[in-house]
Order: sequence, then C-alpha cells, then structure tokens
Amino acid sequence: MRPGDREAEFREYLLADRTRLMRTAMLLTAGDVYTAEDLVQTACTKVYVHWHRIRHEGAGPYAHRTLVNAFLDDRRRAVRRPEVMTAEEFEPRPAGEIDHADTLAVRRALLELAPRQRAVLVLRYFQDLDVASCARILDCTEGTVKSQTAKALKRLREVMTDPATGGA
Repeated sequence: MRPGDREAEFREYLLADRTRLMRTAMLLTAGDVYTAEDLVQTACTKVYVHWHRIRHEGAGPYAHRTLVNAFLDDRRRAVRRPEVMTAEEFEPRPAGEIDHADTLAVRRALLELAPRQRAVLVLRYFQDLDVASCARILDCTEGTVKSQTAKALKRLREVMTDPATGGA
C-alpha cells in the first residue's frame, strides 16, 4: 500500500466514525468535552499506527475498544483531573427538544458510577452492543458484563431518585 493510499483510507474512516467516537467519549466522560476529545485523539492515533493491520478487519471495533481502554486507563491514574459539568451540547438538536436539567442530572449520575460500570452502560445502551461484544471490548467475561450492567443500573436508579444528588 502506498503512503497516500493509507492516509486516504484512514481519512475516509475517520470522517465516517469520528462523530460516533466523540459521542461515546462524551458519555464515558459524563460530558467533559476536553477529556472526551483527548480520548478520541488517543483512539484515532492508535488506529492510524495500526492501520496496516486493522483496515481490512474493520477499524471501528478496534477504535471503540481503544477508546474504552483509554477511558479506563485514564480513570486508574493516581492523579485525576477534576471533572467539570457544563451545559454544552455535544450533539446539535433543535431548540426545545432538550431539557438541560435532565441532561445535567444524567451526567451527574454517570459520574457516580465506577468507570467500568459507566463503560458497560455506554456500550450496552448507547452503542446498543450485545453482551458478547461488550465482553470483547472490555476484555472480560459475559457474566462480568451482566453483573456490572445490573450494578450500574441499580446505582443509577439510586442516584437519579435521591434528592440530595439532584435526582427526581
């Protein structure tokens, strides 16, 4: 493959999948646009480096696994950056359709979850992946995905209904 072909193929992939990667990263980071951009950049860099190997197999699954791994690695670091809640929208929608209070409440609730639980919910319910796909991305068993999903949903319900945390 010529270098120009590689770059053209990568650019084409990036144009098709970057928005989805960014949306996933925004959910994983509970709306922290700067950290989300960093995660997407990390994933895209790794996809580019390994393009020769993954371009035929499909770069999408590799990129999304890399994105989730980067998120989990970031959460494991001893020195964490503070997460800042903002009212910025990461997906343009017509005015009047979005309840900003609900959006912020969901983001706050997501922050209450452990990083792996947050990742499971994003993969299962935002990306609509099945249990087996989530297990492959998170490098764990299907049983772990199921238990983490159940625990995350239970915690999310608790946080969303607790008036002290801004829930209903």
